[in-house]
Amino acid sequence: MEKSQTAHAPGDAGSYRLYKWSAISALMLWALSRALDVNVYSQVRWPAGGAPSPPLHPSANSSECPQYDVLHPVLNADLDAHLDTVYASEAFKLQSYDLLSGAIRIPTESHDTSGPVGQDPVWDVFADLHEYLERAFPLVYAKLKIDTPSDVVPVNPATVTEWEHHPYSGHYDGTWIWGRGSCDDKSDLIARLITIDSLLQSGFSPARTIVVAFGFDEEATGLEGAGHIAAYLEETYGYAGFAMLVDEGGAMGSFGDGFYFASPSLSEKGYMDVLLEVASPGGHSSVPPDHTVGAVLTHASSAVNPRQSIGLLSMAIAALEQNPHPPELVRDGTPFATVQCLAEYSPVFPDDLRTLARKAAKDGAALAKLKDGLAKLSPTMKAMMGTTQAVDVIEGGVKVNALPERATALVNHRIAEHSSVADLQQHLADVLSPVAERHDLALRAFGKTIRGGNSGELVVSDAFGTAVEPSPITPVGYGPYSVFSGTIKATMMSSKLYNAAEVIVSPALSLGNTDTMQYWNLTKHIFRFSFVTQDDYYNGIHTVNEALRAESMVEGIRFLTKLILNVDESLLL
Repeated sequence: MEKSQTAHAPGDAGSYRLYKWSAISALMLWALSRALDVNVYSQVRWPAGGAPSPPLHPSANSSECPQYDVLHPVLNADLDAHLDTVYASEAFKLQSYDLLSGAIRIPTESHDTSGPVGQDPVWDVFADLHEYLERAFPLVYAKLKIDTPSDVVPVNPATVTEWEHHPYSGHYDGTWIWGRGSCDDKSDLIARLITIDSLLQSGFSPARTIVVAFGFDEEATGLEGAGHIAAYLEETYGYAGFAMLVDEGGAMGSFGDGFYFASPSLSEKGYMDVLLEVASPGGHSSVPPDHTVGAVLTHASSAVNPRQSIGLLSMAIAALEQNPHPPELVRDGTPFATVQCLAEYSPVFPDDLRTLARKAAKDGAALAKLKDGLAKLSPTMKAMMGTTQAVDVIEGGVKVNALPERATALVNHRIAEHSSVADLQQHLADVLSPVAERHDLALRAFGKTIRGGNSGELVVSDAFGTAVEPSPITPVGYGPYSVFSGTIKATMMSSKLYNAAEVIVSPALSLGNTDTMQYWNLTKHIFRFSFVTQDDYYNGIHTVNEALRAESMVEGIRFLTKLILNVDESLLL
């Protein structure tokens, strides 16, 4: 994945996996409007007070969801207009599509099990992409230092025949560009390079330093790529030396009739893979335990034969399932800000929840009812408000007639913005302690001995040593946020593709993680945003038939151009 950073002038992870999600509010709005299957915007009446709790008109401002003015470049207005004309030409579009197609044809896959750079040959293909980009963008390479480019998730060989076009064909059919990486994330890679190349060819000389950093293992851990890049940048520019950082992330949702919600992610949930290990004496299956695994899961209070490590593990898993993390809606958190924007402006947000949201800023009872209502509204809203857990991998036993001495489970956690790794660790210890006590198991959790036992041992640990705290929250207000949101509006409302009449910008929380977790020391103004709508994806990311609507990439180039020009001349940064 790629990062665009604007700076002030300078004075093994195992099978750990970081999944990426679009911003929650954009996805939710899109899903709600699709479910209704109507042009909701054109059918909404905007009364002065006749409806129980009507949404605000998009042109109105709100103290609960502040909106900032459309922001076009002023000092660089002529250059912006010139490049808009260039970008609108058919020759420019076809050349841009061809550049993305060429990048897609190079299968730069990274795997959960990929070894270090220089040791694992999986990274060798990245040299081919680097050479391709140097040939495609000679002016950029002559002027700038370019770090290693982006990776993509692998294509399952068993699914290749399911693709309408080969996953590494880069085929352009007149509307869509097909292939792995077309949406995630070689389109952003190529768009950034085209933007910089276009500005350089036009003679633009920035007053601010612009750093373009391309990681190459974001789909695995980000440690080899962004981890090293971040250390270099902090050493060069200092702590908090950057005015802002832009990465992939949130998207835009449409209510129809030119009304859009744009949702840059201003924070990310934390992450931890937890390993549960149960060790106990094995034995011959001819003398089996009294309780099968099924009985254990059904009768959680039943005694378990101490030799049955799988049964004991299932008891531990059942305890976790019976004690999920409760959702919380805190007023100073990003989920609350998202909900306020939905309540203020969304024409499909339920009226009863809209009423509660408008009271929740000061009314504790309304806040509690709002939280409960949101949790029932959709699983995604519930996940936004709390730490989630998912048991994804279970292992135990090697032969059908032998009771295993060891059984393990991997539990994936996405840590709520208001929580922490320490909170999660304490929760796990508290939930599993009664299980260990009931079955006389020793319990060790995250390096600490919680209790002793005589029938075996339950060990709880950070599976790969890669736990990540929830990210800092990007400030909302005049400054980087107002420049960023104003540029989104300027690009959308001058776009012939989207024909936006009104745009609301809403803070959002990313449920997954990006390379930005490596860059927290560089700036507190981090924006995770991809200038696309859901309609620009043929079939989503990380799946069969990944394809990008070609014209949307040109819109992304327009956005990046306006953002660079706006930031360069702004006095707010």
